[in-house]
Amino acid sequence: MLKLKKTSLLLVLMLLLSVIAIGCSNDSEGTDADTTDKVIEISYGHGFMPDTPHHKSAIKFKEEVEKATNGKVKVNVFPSGQLGSAREMFEGLQMGTQEIALVPTARISGFAPELQLFDLPFLFPDRETGYKIMDGEVGTELLDKLAQQNVKGVAFYEDGYKHFTANKAIANVNDFKGVKFRTMESPIIISQFKALGAVPVPIDFGELYNSLQLGVVQGQENPLVTIESNKFYEVQSHLTLSEHAYLAHVLIFSNDWYNKLPEDIQKILYEKGREIAQWQRQAVQDEEVKYIQTIKEAGTTIIELTDEQKNDLKEATKSVHQEYSKQFGSEILEKTYAEIEKYQ
Repeated sequence: MLKLKKTSLLLVLMLLLSVIAIGCSNDSEGTDADTTDKVIEISYGHGFMPDTPHHKSAIKFKEEVEKATNGKVKVNVFPSGQLGSAREMFEGLQMGTQEIALVPTARISGFAPELQLFDLPFLFPDRETGYKIMDGEVGTELLDKLAQQNVKGVAFYEDGYKHFTANKAIANVNDFKGVKFRTMESPIIISQFKALGAVPVPIDFGELYNSLQLGVVQGQENPLVTIESNKFYEVQSHLTLSEHAYLAHVLIFSNDWYNKLPEDIQKILYEKGREIAQWQRQAVQDEEVKYIQTIKEAGTTIIELTDEQKNDLKEATKSVHQEYSKQFGSEILEKTYAEIEKYQ
């Protein structure tokens, strides 16, 4: 009788363990299914207005990524600095509180100083040469340096060539003497204005319009898209089409977040980010004709520099290239010069 009871108890325990095992198996399968089916939400931030090529490229990225992933990824785009300044968004990527950002290279030079290569005056002889540099070996090397900051560099987008605006005519080196120009907190850009004899004044971009309006500074430099979209022409009497330096944006991902994604999703995000960079660059060029017209119609005096005047400015700012080499070594800059020579 005792033996029968022991056998019955053993059978009951075995049955109970089987039920528990099946239940655990079902729970595990349910968890995997939930993970597979769960939509990946992405926060994509930038600092430009909704009517700019920058925002339009972000929307294009959203549409193409969501289509390519069959809705497995949802991209939420936040324009106009809604997620913070360039520095704050960069730090958000580092901490994993934000997934994607499009930020100016000059604004994150504190994290990756070598990106100041783009700030060097009169480096790129033309846009197409610049694109080849950005998409080639030099560009890849610069993007890879962001990994040290736990950020993945994807591609270089553009604001375009920079130009000067001021409340006086700026055409020759002597015209810069003593004029207060707003500048970003970039050592290379500050050195550029010092080399020209101007007085560089670092001011946060959000305060620039009021600073120009109140006369805190008398001039500034920016690409046409920035001058037009922020209406700096309302508080500046002259625009000098100098094309003296190039302002790039860089598309960056949170490295920890990106590395945890499925490989197929990683591939789509990376490839779409690089493809749309080509589209965005062309969109900026297409819009620049309209920007100049808008600025001109507002009554701004537009000055086009002669080749001789540009060459004088180039000669005056050669020391800035030398400073870059001293700070970061000559390897990247020499490699850039060699590439430029090859494409001419």
